[in-house]
Amino acid sequence: MLQQLFSEMIKQDIRPYLSKHGFSKKGSNFYKMTGSLIYLFNFQKSSGNSADNVMFYVNCGIYAEELAQIQSREILTAPKEVDCHFRARIGEIAESVPDRFSITPTTDMDDMRKTLQNGLEKVIQFYNTMNSARNLVDYYISGPFLHLSEECLHLLLQSNDVEAAEHFCKALQKKYGTEKRWSIFENKYKVIFNKYGVEFDNL
Repeated sequence: MLQQLFSEMIKQDIRPYLSKHGFSKKGSNFYKMTGSLIYLFNFQKSSGNSADNVMFYVNCGIYAEELAQIQSREILTAPKEVDCHFRARIGEIAESVPDRFSITPTTDMDDMRKTLQNGLEKVIQFYNTMNSARNLVDYYISGPFLHLSEECLHLLLQSNDVEAAEHFCKALQKKYGTEKRWSIFENKYKVIFNKYGVEFDNL
């Protein structure tokens, strides 16, 4: 019964809503392709569901063909959430929305639909600010984040943006330089700079 409520919500509410925004459904995923980017919504049901409690997560992702090429990976047309170069739960982007939803016999489904669509709208607004692989790189630079840092440096140096690459490394060193693992990343970054014939001695 509750599983049916979930399925009906996806079919009658979520699918039409996302379709209006250019997303098409494939399995438990919704995809939208723009240029070399693919935007994703993944509806993941919890493995601990029961007859009186259906829990699910909404995972968000952006897949960038340029970053996949840097990783020497096969270019995917329907990537899974785990393949995406940006990954987050809906609540990480839309802070007023929970990371996990739960349908129980007392759940107000109208309220859940409104909350979910509000979250999807905020994520779509975020997606609209991510129009290129460089936008993703700028996001990781703003952290700064170690995740995908090597791919970010490759993309920056490929485009001859040496200044941004050096700034990114300095910011990473400031944030993570005291950690034991930093020397591993430091050596990897030096190899990347050397590959593009750029000397950067401040690492």
